[in-house]
Amino acid sequence: MSETGKFYVTTPIYYPSDKLHIGHTYCTVATDAIARYHRLKGEQVLFLTGTDEHGQKIEDKARQAGLTPKEFVDRIVEGPRGVRELWKLMNISNDRFIRTTDDYHVQSIQYIFRKMHDNGDIYKGVYRGKYCKPCESFWTDSQLKDGCCPDCGRPVADAQEEAYFFRLSKYADRVRDLLEHTDFLEPRSRVNEMVKNFLDPGLEDLCVSRTSFTWGIPVDFDPGHVVYVWVDALSNYITALGYGNDRYHDYDQGWWPGVNIVGKEIVRFHAIIWPAMLMSLGEPVPKKVFGHGWLLLDGGKMSKSKGNVVDPYLLAERFGVDALRFFLMRTFPFGADGSFSNELLIQTINTDLANDLGNLVSRTTAMVGKYFDGTLPGGCREWEQPQTCDRQLREQAAGLRERYRQAMDAYAPHRALEEVFALIQRANKYIDETMPWALAKDLPGSAPRLAHVLYNLLEATRLCGILLTPFMPQSMDKLFGQIGVSPQQRTWDSAGAWGGLSETAAVAKGENLFPRVDVEQALAELERAEQVAQGSGKPPVEVEPQLTQPVDFDTFCRSDFRAVKVKDCQRVKKSEKLLCFTLDDGTGTDRQILSGIAKYYQPEQLVGKTLVAIVNLPPRKMMGLESNGMLISAVHTQDGEERLNLIMVDDAIPAGAKLC
Repeated sequence: MSETGKFYVTTPIYYPSDKLHIGHTYCTVATDAIARYHRLKGEQVLFLTGTDEHGQKIEDKARQAGLTPKEFVDRIVEGPRGVRELWKLMNISNDRFIRTTDDYHVQSIQYIFRKMHDNGDIYKGVYRGKYCKPCESFWTDSQLKDGCCPDCGRPVADAQEEAYFFRLSKYADRVRDLLEHTDFLEPRSRVNEMVKNFLDPGLEDLCVSRTSFTWGIPVDFDPGHVVYVWVDALSNYITALGYGNDRYHDYDQGWWPGVNIVGKEIVRFHAIIWPAMLMSLGEPVPKKVFGHGWLLLDGGKMSKSKGNVVDPYLLAERFGVDALRFFLMRTFPFGADGSFSNELLIQTINTDLANDLGNLVSRTTAMVGKYFDGTLPGGCREWEQPQTCDRQLREQAAGLRERYRQAMDAYAPHRALEEVFALIQRANKYIDETMPWALAKDLPGSAPRLAHVLYNLLEATRLCGILLTPFMPQSMDKLFGQIGVSPQQRTWDSAGAWGGLSETAAVAKGENLFPRVDVEQALAELERAEQVAQGSGKPPVEVEPQLTQPVDFDTFCRSDFRAVKVKDCQRVKKSEKLLCFTLDDGTGTDRQILSGIAKYYQPEQLVGKTLVAIVNLPPRKMMGLESNGMLISAVHTQDGEERLNLIMVDDAIPAGAKLC
């Protein structure tokens, strides 16, 4: 791609988990570094990230939290220590942030679904198969692994419901050709996985709507259906550019196709379903889908449900944002899995940042300050009789930008950093070879040679600082200030040739950019912090203390607990608390019960649910309406706020069944 062209890059939009971990950060930091690299080269860049907010599991989690789904996702995306706040902390330079609940995205998805339907690629049928709720994925029996979801390993459930299907099988040959005969998907090992596991067994048509829950984008020509969450989520890459809506106009201005950076667990959706959808729409497929590996903890993928997550807030606050960004990109080959540990993080900080880079900057600026009062004399750039070590340093620096460019264009940021740190290590060796402190003993006669040596060190540092900027932007700004690099001397063009630093640049020894970390102390502090975060301190959820006064067994048995089905639910006029339920209690006559839970539930989300009620309480009037019984709820306090959850039971339990 031309260095003056347009570069559109995206991360996947994340399910708004209430526990973001370092794995989420890994992908987004990598994409940010790639975006910053292309900006450094002078390209126009549009970097998109966001949140995927629809689906059954979010509806369920919201209900468990006593919130509406929108309230639930709003709290996690926009609230304290939420998605937006984490990306701000990690200095993510996204140009646009999309939420799949945004009105313009909803408009686009309905347009996309309708267009594929009108093209004959979406048809109505009945879905029968296996469904993994956590992954929002449909599977055939042959795709299961030991009867469980092949992605997350959790049990799947039998599913049957009226649904629309996408003719994915129609595009099998075109998708195979795309995968096998282009570099659309990288690394290449991902291509082999897709072909062997999905294309060779035969692509089946994809279920693309649901009727068993309501938290999703309605199919506008059949409102009983909501669009399958992956059709909704994948399309964000073009809806955020204005496809199918009038919010943005970037799609028509040549920003698509772009590059999708995704985790390997969702490559199937991005490399098979996504291009097939675009083919149906008659639109270009992405330039690239790159499926990076996982960060593993104790040999397994980080997962909140497994309890093995690493909190990026803790790490960034303890070690610094740039140190954490650098570690993620330096340590793990981007296309492969990597084993995370706090020990490895600290080792990388101490070895690469404190010992190598930090030491180079600190020693060089200190010597310039000590021997030349912070400013080198003119004429120090060249030396009439360069020594072998002078030539070797400059030769290694000469090809650095091109080697770096090749690595970054191959989506191998770890290799790009290897090249930069090879020069940093060579510069540190150069200090030992030239021994500036020995030259200083013969001042003023040795001043020209000493000034040349120190200029070479500053210039090598400048070149490395430019190429490290996409990874550690804040720290490199400080570095440039310490070695006297002007804005014109920190550009991509200036990184391509030796000698860009002014001979008389003002150098100032500043704060230690990367102080060494005391390993034992840091590990102990992290352990304490993680224990508190995981709940070893004050419990995040407080429940009412148990009553000690005994209740007579016969008295308890006189309370008649029954399963009831919600036929209708409405807000009570002029009441902020009450909902009025019309219930099937198995008697053949509707039962009306009022309950003060309007703060926690939307009426429409309760219709069809099976609840528990005491049905033999005497009637009582509330807001002029008669209530015949009481719905049973659980109450607790979380984050200082009282929460209430209705007790819901299996819908297979018939109305009127007695609970005992």
